[in-house]
Amino acid sequence: MATRIRNRTSRLAVLDSSVRRPTSTSPTGRSRSPLRRRAVVVGLVVVSLALITISFRETSSGRLHGVQNFGADAMKPFEVAADRVARPFRDTYNWFDGLVTARSENQKLKKELRDVRQAYATAQSAQNENVQLQKLLHYERGPSFPKDFDAVNASVVAHVTDVEQQITVTAGSRQGVRLNDPVVTSDGLVGKVTRVAPGVARVTLLTDATSAVAAIDLKTKAYGLVQHGAGGGTQLVFGRVPKDRIVRAGDLVVTAGTQLAALPDIYPKGILIGRVTSVDQNDVDIFKQIQVAPFADFSSLDSVAILVPRTRN
Repeated sequence: MATRIRNRTSRLAVLDSSVRRPTSTSPTGRSRSPLRRRAVVVGLVVVSLALITISFRETSSGRLHGVQNFGADAMKPFEVAADRVARPFRDTYNWFDGLVTARSENQKLKKELRDVRQAYATAQSAQNENVQLQKLLHYERGPSFPKDFDAVNASVVAHVTDVEQQITVTAGSRQGVRLNDPVVTSDGLVGKVTRVAPGVARVTLLTDATSAVAAIDLKTKAYGLVQHGAGGGTQLVFGRVPKDRIVRAGDLVVTAGTQLAALPDIYPKGILIGRVTSVDQNDVDIFKQIQVAPFADFSSLDSVAILVPRTRN
C-alpha cells in the first residue's frame, strides 16, 4: 500500500514538471529592441543629411564626389545590362501603346471628317437654295413675271421619285395656296398644285403622265399641247400641232394662257416651258412630232414659287 502511494506521488511530480512553462522575458528586454531600431534609423538619417550637406559644399574634385563617381562607374555595366534586358519589353510596350494611340487618333480623325463632310453638305445645300431663291426674287421683280399674280415662295421637302413625278413644298392653305395653282422657278414652268394641306402642298410636275399644258411657239405662234414624252425621262412632247404650222428646232415654247374668256386657263400666258429640239412629220400622221427639252431642272428643285391670283384676295 505504501509502495503504491509513493509511485502515484512520483507520477504527479513528473506530470507537474512536464507542464511547467519557462519564465517569460522581462519587459525591459522587449522594450529595448524598438528603441534600438529607432536609434539606427535616426542615425542613418543624420548620416544621410551630413553626406548630402558635404556633397553640396564640396567641390567637384573632393573625396566624396570621387567616391560617387567610382560608384557610378562600378554600376554602369549593370545599368547597361539591365537596359539591354529591359529594351525588348520597353519596345513592345511602346509599340502597343503607339498602336492604341494610333487607333484612337484614327477614330477621332474619322469623326472629324464625318463632321466636316456633314457641315460641307449642309452649307452647300443652303448655298444652292440661296442661289435659287435669289433667282426667284430676280424673276419675280422682272418684267417677265405674270401680271395679276403674287408669288408664294416655298422650299422642296420631298423630291421626285421614279414612280411619282411629284414634289412636296413647304407652303399650303395658310399661305393662300389652292388646288391647280401654277408652280414655277426662275427657269420656267414646273407644274401645278394637286393637293393642299394647311402647311404643305403636293405639286405634280410637267414630267408626270397626267400633266398637259396649252402652249405656243413663241416665234411662229403655232398652238399645241405640251405633255410628257412616251420615252420617259424629262423630255416633253409638243403635240397637236398641225402640219401646216411652222415649228423649228431651237424655237422657244411658252404657256398659251387664256384663249377663250369663257374657258380660262389655269396657267398665265408667256411662262417659259422649254426649247424645241427636233421636228418630224410623215404622210400618215396629221400632226407634227415635236420634242421639247424643258428649261426647269426637275432633278434639282430646292425652291419654287407658287403663283397665286391677286383676285383671290
